[in-house]
Order: sequence, then C-alpha cells, then structure tokens
Amino acid sequence: MTPQPDPHPPGGHAPGWLPPTPAQTVGPFFGYALPFTGGGHIAGHGDPDTITVHGRVFDGASGPVPDALVEIWQADRDGCLAGAPGSLRHDQVTSEVVGRDGTAFTGFGRVPTDADGHWAVRTVAPGPHRPGATPYLAVAVFARGLLRHLYTRVYLPERADHVRADFPDLPAERLDTLLAVRERAGLYRFDIRLQGERETVFFDFC
Repeated sequence: MTPQPDPHPPGGHAPGWLPPTPAQTVGPFFGYALPFTGGGHIAGHGDPDTITVHGRVFDGASGPVPDALVEIWQADRDGCLAGAPGSLRHDQVTSEVVGRDGTAFTGFGRVPTDADGHWAVRTVAPGPHRPGATPYLAVAVFARGLLRHLYTRVYLPERADHVRADFPDLPAERLDTLLAVRERAGLYRFDIRLQGERETVFFDFC
C-alpha cells in the first residue's frame, strides 16, 4: 500500500510541504565570528606614513549594504607580501580575542560594513610586489545575495596613468571605478557598487 501524506502534518503545513534547504534560510551571518578585534588596522599605530581608505558598499538600487564584509590584502610600502600573523591572537589568561599587537604591518584586513554600508581600514600605500607592477589593494567583498564573493582592486589616484596602461581596453568610466578618490592628505574614498550604474569592475579568478 502506498503511504499517503499526512493531512495534518506537524506545524500545520500543507501536504507535500518540504522544509527549506540551507540556501533558502536566513543569512548569511557575516557578523558572527568572522570580524575580529582591530580588523581594520593593517598598519601599526606608530607608523608615520599611514593612510585611511574608506567607502560604502551599495547594492544595485544604490542602497547601502549594511551586512557586508570587506577584506583587504596588500603588499607593504616596499612591496613585501609576507605580512604578519596575530589577527586572532587570544589573551592567555582570559582566552578573549585581543587581535593584533598594533605595531606590525599585517598585510590583511577584514571589516564589516555599518548600518550605512560604510567601511574603513588604516594602512600604508603599497609598493610594487614585483618590478614594473602597479601597486594596489586587493579587495574581496562578501554580502547577502552573493553566491560567491567578489574580487576587485583599489588603485590610488597617484597611479592612475599606470592603471590606464595596464588596462588599455577598459573604457574610462569603467576604469574610474578602480581608482580611489583623494579626499585630503592621507584619506582616500573607494565606494563599491555591486550592480547598476557605475558598477565596480570585478575580476574573475579561475
């Protein structure tokens, strides 16, 4: 005899109802466990050459994305990619995460966006990681609605001519989405637009 669906299943759902799959549940929960103390402090506190790079993450309707994560990977001023460990360093007494020691250049930052979609990191202007390379900050963006995170780059405006030479086939309006805007000495703005008008150029790494 073929089993018949229960006309009164648990929870009052209609016959044939199936529970949601993991991809259909609420999330992602980037704010849990992934951010860490001092995640935006890529350069040490005592470094005299620090700069701040900040911006906002926007969706396709130009609305802020308040629950994204922005990761930055970069070389130091000399082009070294070694960085330093310690992002998840724990206090040996309390076991609390105390993060970085505040003095070493780590080469890596991870920051969540706030309610306005804003993010910021304190770092140094990178040097070329190999002879002839144009320095940049590598960016990974994680956000709701993205099945895979996105990759882009932040080039400082002082390198604009080199960037144009690196991407000769990229239209000027698209190239501009890779260039940070200098707001004042030591402060640069780089907005990330996931879709729509002035969508940021994203890179496909296979």
